[in-house]
Amino acid sequence: MPSAFDFSAPTPLGYFATLVADDENLPLFEAATAIALDEYPDLDVQQVLGDVDQLLARVKRRCQDLADPLQRLRALNQFFFRDMGFGGNVNNYYDPDNSYLNAVLRTRRGIPITLAILWLELAQGLGLKARGINFPGHFMVKVNLPDGQVVIDPFSGQSLSREDLSERLEPYKRRNGLVDDFDVPVGLYLQAANPRDILGRVLRNLKELHRTQEDWLRLIAVQDRLLILLPEAWVEYRDRGLAWAEMGEARLAVADLEVFVGHTDDPQERDAIQTRVRELRRALG
Repeated sequence: MPSAFDFSAPTPLGYFATLVADDENLPLFEAATAIALDEYPDLDVQQVLGDVDQLLARVKRRCQDLADPLQRLRALNQFFFRDMGFGGNVNNYYDPDNSYLNAVLRTRRGIPITLAILWLELAQGLGLKARGINFPGHFMVKVNLPDGQVVIDPFSGQSLSREDLSERLEPYKRRNGLVDDFDVPVGLYLQAANPRDILGRVLRNLKELHRTQEDWLRLIAVQDRLLILLPEAWVEYRDRGLAWAEMGEARLAVADLEVFVGHTDDPQERDAIQTRVRELRRALG
């Protein structure tokens, strides 16, 4: 006879859904850490949060006599990038572990966005007005100070001037035709990213790694999270459906692809996916 009370633990996906249900109270670091449960099912997320709390306590002790935000920022960067040795994984940039915060904490190596999430957790814990930036091609962080704004590359710890940022933007602008009359100020690329956007970027990084390796099962796990995070990102239904098709799961593929067909505004894309749906239906018999 079933119990009147269900005390079973939520599934990893259910746990993630609970964390990202509300924009106003979305806990970025915890939700980003929970992504690793797909690869590390025995991971204790609360232990990871506790480890970061210990790091924060250490850097807070260094800052206890520092009232000036710029001094606290310098103390944090000294602690994070120099003393603790966090930095970019230049030798194995495309290792999926770079996207899992438990692994980043263990190895002290990561990619810009995961290093940024960890750095932001510490910076905000110190009372700094720190935010992430969805800068093209390379995630950044910024801190608003009384005398201006500081932009930092979390991969290296380098503070970037407007000239540095403009130089980094040039290849992106050229590729997208954003030159001459179509140019826009650097400041437009420095808008703060919200937690949902940041999590989406982490997941899409993983998605691209798994797609490149044709690891369809892992890709589908990422797609499941993306669709919980961004339920109206219809292109993610398409990509999950195509992954199901690669795995020979025609019924699941058709279900996802038909959702995409019903919502896309691109007639060429709609026709191509409808053709794929017909092929899959014929395979089903």
